Amino acid sequence: MNSPTDQPGDSAASAEAPRSGPATGSFRFWFATRRWDWSPEVYRMHGYEPGQVEPTTELLLAHKHPDDRENVAAAIARSITEGVPFSSRHRFIDIHGAEHQVMVVADRIDGRDGDPVGTAGFYIDLSATLADAEREALSQQLPVLVDARAVIEQAKGVLMRMYRISADQAFKVLVWRSQETNVKLRDLAEQLIAELPSVPPAPPETVAAFDHILLTLHERRPRGA
Repeated sequence: MNSPTDQPGDSAASAEAPRSGPATGSFRFWFATRRWDWSPEVYRMHGYEPGQVEPTTELLLAHKHPDDRENVAAAIARSITEGVPFSSRHRFIDIHGAEHQVMVVADRIDGRDGDPVGTAGFYIDLSATLADAEREALSQQLPVLVDARAVIEQAKGVLMRMYRISADQAFKVLVWRSQETNVKLRDLAEQLIAELPSVPPAPPETVAAFDHILLTLHERRPRGA
């Protein structure tokens, strides 16, 4: 992403979801028109047939879990006012009443002048269990995964902290990216760790909070441990 676009009206439906792994779908959101484009997979996540409804911010928020709706609305507003990607982890309710826990990862869409004109990315349904195809892929990669366990565990830890997800969910995200990009899981993990220094440092208050936890861990150990 992060590339110039000439036609804001292009549909996101042309972006195909991964063939296996956690359920995923793509989207685009245009700041000026407030227009959302959903891939067929995102429609189906919400219980609709592709094109059955027009995706709007109001429709999105109506589907969000009541406890998460305010935070999602704030994330959308921040995207519009600050030109930043719409990224979030939240729950939504489909038209059949089923709850989905999803992670939304996105990047900017830049116009010809380099200014952000929208955001595009993926919905990743973390509530699904491991698919058969994913289990098969893991079995095929098992010898490599054993050898590369350390760097993969590091990458999982980074994803867990950044997105506040579980170890299993973090592994699903890595598998998804591996399958979609046709790049080995180990190679993606190594690249993620290699590029970690480019992420801005945590603000001082975050470092201070972590320092306190680190220096007082012994005080909260379970008895007998």
